[in-house]
Amino acid sequence: MPVNATPDADPTAAHAAHDAWKAGRLAAVTAPQGNLALIETRWLDPEDATTLEEASAGLPDTVVVTELTRRHLTTGEPERGFRFWDAASARNREFEGIATFDYDPSWRLTGTFTPVDGGRAVPYEHLRDNGLSRELPVPGDLAVTIDGTDYSLDAFDDGGTLLLVFADPTNRTEDPETRTYGPGRFLFVQDDSGLEGTRDVVLDFNRAFVPPCGFSDQYNCPLPPLSNRLTTPVRAGERLPLPDPH
Repeated sequence: MPVNATPDADPTAAHAAHDAWKAGRLAAVTAPQGNLALIETRWLDPEDATTLEEASAGLPDTVVVTELTRRHLTTGEPERGFRFWDAASARNREFEGIATFDYDPSWRLTGTFTPVDGGRAVPYEHLRDNGLSRELPVPGDLAVTIDGTDYSLDAFDDGGTLLLVFADPTNRTEDPETRTYGPGRFLFVQDDSGLEGTRDVVLDFNRAFVPPCGFSDQYNCPLPPLSNRLTTPVRAGERLPLPDPH
């Protein structure tokens, strides 16, 4: 159990806030363009000029198509693609909820974020990239002590918010009561100060969540780098989508 927990000022309010967070997560993943609705991610050849309207033609009313871009893994050139979202997807119809650990205030930890001048790029393997990696912007060092072990974690800049991709022994346990999503989990670092200046931040592992790829295999999620592989089992936060497709 962590030894540097940040106590809740009002335990009743903390439990209520956690329940509201869980309800918000359920609403988000089951939304018409939530994680469960993604049925296809289609990347186009460079010469393919298919428009969004053309990609959407003839589809059922429950399906919406959106456009996205990324850098090609080997050439670095812009790559265009489409995502197909079906509000009536099989995963949405079968979904029974998210298995979650009980709220535990001892897993609300205080860490320290120290910016690195100019930031740095850290290679992250991604689930669907066959062992290759993509560099993500890491603006600084995130130091935290868990169960007596000091860690320097790499949390990347996700639109101005630090996102931690981490692994721990619960990902690999055979215990069905404590097993979590195998490739790892995500956690947003709680901080209202942007990404500037050395300061204390909160890592509330009760809000660790199953990444989008746990709900649809059409996502390409980053995997935890070596620096983010914890030795203490983190029995907090979301565990698995139900039923577990993996």
